Amino acid sequence: MEPRPTEDQFTKTIESYTAAVPSSAYLAVAIGAMGLSLACQVAGRGKWGNFIAQWVPTWLIIGLYNKLVKLEGHDKSDRGRENDSRLAPEDEANAARSI
Repeated sequence: MEPRPTEDQFTKTIESYTAAVPSSAYLAVAIGAMGLSLACQVAGRGKWGNFIAQWVPTWLIIGLYNKLVKLEGHDKSDRGRENDSRLAPEDEANAARSI
């Protein structure tokens, strides 16, 4: 079996900053960009409205990345092969039967 890849220092640094921000904040920024884009469109500044509207998917993707990092636990520690906290499939089956 191949060893699992570990996170590099750059990725760990980014995740340490983004983990401090609640996932809902990224959604709020995306919704704010939608509102600002709409306001620009209504005010007759269509090019600015289109420009700001292009920020929305970026913020949503960053928020999704943040959420996935938190769910997988990579913001807590780097799980290499030797300290993997996940159960093996046969251990999961045994744990499910014991409940």
